[in-house]
Amino acid sequence: MESNAVGDALDLQILHALELDARAPFSRIATVLGVSDQTVARRFRRLRSPAGLRVVGVRCAAAEDSLDHWLLRVRCAPEGATAIAEALAKRPDTAWIGLTSGGTEVTCTANVRSRDDADDLLLGKLPRTPHIVDIRAHQLLHRFYGGPSGWLHKSGALSPEQSAALAPAPLPDHPGPAVITAEDEPLVAALEADGRATYPELQKATGRSESAVKRRMAQLVASGALYVDVEFDADPFGFRHPTMLCITAAPRALNAVGEALATHPEVAYAAATTGPSNLVAVVITRDTGHLYRYLSERLGGLEGVEHVESMPFLRRVKQLTYRPFRGH
Repeated sequence: MESNAVGDALDLQILHALELDARAPFSRIATVLGVSDQTVARRFRRLRSPAGLRVVGVRCAAAEDSLDHWLLRVRCAPEGATAIAEALAKRPDTAWIGLTSGGTEVTCTANVRSRDDADDLLLGKLPRTPHIVDIRAHQLLHRFYGGPSGWLHKSGALSPEQSAALAPAPLPDHPGPAVITAEDEPLVAALEADGRATYPELQKATGRSESAVKRRMAQLVASGALYVDVEFDADPFGFRHPTMLCITAAPRALNAVGEALATHPEVAYAAATTGPSNLVAVVITRDTGHLYRYLSERLGGLEGVEHVESMPFLRRVKQLTYRPFRGH
């Protein structure tokens, strides 16, 4: 009998399958998991509500040399935190926004294309916002984990054989630059709205032939300019304690520590940054005990780690997409 509880092993396997290939047909997922097509489709629909499941196209900012990537930490009065976070979330150049430090800090990443854009965000709009106490901006220098690499890749939800069967076929080499052109915008916008949109739907949205849509989408993915990702809440699966870590590693150990972080099952994102600390990571743990064990054992055991600042997320405001917060 099929379980009625959201967050069971099959749900986790389906999410892992979608992280491997977000556009994989339900029939292919069902075959590998040993269930019916209808079961996978039903589970997919059911996960949309409690787990906030969405499949969306994502512009891969790290692939574009013309973009600068920043981590912003905005300290503010508690009464202004939500309004500031939601104002940032509405901007197309921001992602991964959350309230940390007991609701007195807004943390987000931002991608800016020009110095004017950076000045507008860092020196223009934010400082004029009421309730802001302090702004710290750290440029992201190198990503060790995250982006197209999903957190569930390290979960063990699927066996190595299942993962291999569900992994998409290798893409052909694409020597062109990782750039989304103006002509690509209707295609990218359609995928941002629904990463599983069918090719006939994408043909209708773009006015291009189905073969042209398939060819251009494959080029964008192969070049690294675009990927299709899965957004969901980890709470129903028992992982209720996301935390941002600002880590200081000895310069000689910076790369080694970053590479080690990328292998840790708890780490959903890790990057090198400028600023007082030189690494940032987002870890997802089941509870405070799990976080303590991670900090004291796995992270604390890495040679070269000198200091760690941990900031639990009080609430996530934006992951890949922004859905306005509705208060309790």
